[in-house]
Formats: sequence, C-alpha cells, structure tokens
Amino acid sequence: MRHTEFWSRMEAALGPGYAGVWASQYVLAALDGHTAQEALAAGYAPKEVWAAVWEALQLPPSQR
Repeated sequence: MRHTEFWSRMEAALGPGYAGVWASQYVLAALDGHTAQEALAAGYAPKEVWAAVWEALQLPPSQR
C-alpha cells in the first residue's frame, strides 16, 4: 500500500475534512502510542498503519 492509498482510505472512512485531523490527534496503542501521522513519518508501513486505524475505527471487513 502506498501513502496515497492510505490517505484515500482515510478520507473514505472519515471524510476529507476530518481524516487529517483524526490522523494527527488519535493515539493508536497498536502503533506504540503514535498517531497515524507520526507513525508514517517514523517509517511505519502504510499497510501497518491502516491495519491499526481499521481496528481502532472498527470498520467493516470489506474496508480492510
């Protein structure tokens, strides 16, 4: 997964106006206490970050 696909999925799940805000403020335990943006900046794979976001938001399996 590329960063562009990650952000596309974030916008689809949360809306374009809220995806960036959520990604910069919501701390994910599955990412060692990083936000999604911090994790991506630290070098986490977008696929790994998406998996943590997917779990935190309790999205349907079709969005995995």
